Amino acid sequence: MDGKLHIVGIAGSLRKASFNRMLLQAAGELMPPDAELEILEIGNLPYYNQDVDEAGAPSVVQEFRAKVQAADALLFAVPEYNYSLPGVLKNAIDWASRPVATSGLKGKPTAVMGASGGAFGTVRAQLHFRHVAVFCDMHMVNKPEIMVREPGKKFTPDGRLHDEETRELLHQLVFALVDWARILHHGRAAVQS
Repeated sequence: MDGKLHIVGIAGSLRKASFNRMLLQAAGELMPPDAELEILEIGNLPYYNQDVDEAGAPSVVQEFRAKVQAADALLFAVPEYNYSLPGVLKNAIDWASRPVATSGLKGKPTAVMGASGGAFGTVRAQLHFRHVAVFCDMHMVNKPEIMVREPGKKFTPDGRLHDEETRELLHQLVFALVDWARILHHGRAAVQS
């Protein structure tokens, strides 16, 4: 990992005006100068099917896996559907996690955040995401936790995050992820200098 840290962002919602995509875009704006964020699309991935995978994963899956593999770190924006993470996001993780021995998720510095209209933001979805992350051997940033409630009040109509408290937490999270990635790739001295 030389030069700019490349972080891949994945939103668990396919909605055009997704608050989780907006949250990722805000994270991109708050990245330190030595890091960049690329947001990947997951709506074009087929449903995971082991038979298809073993016969030769489709090109869209191969490209997705390659980008996850090449990333220095991952940032997930997880909405909450029915007290859990959305199926489209779990599907993307299922594709990225295989083959297990060479998974692009394995050992990857990872952070999670989310926005949802529910009273608890995305508490349950993020908890379920963390269970999946443990099996996939992703190395999670634990704090700060970002669970945006009432996102319609925190973003402008054109998608800009204007809530200062949330912006500050997001700033802390992206810097924590960058530091964590540098520690995992180069050791503690990389962030102490």
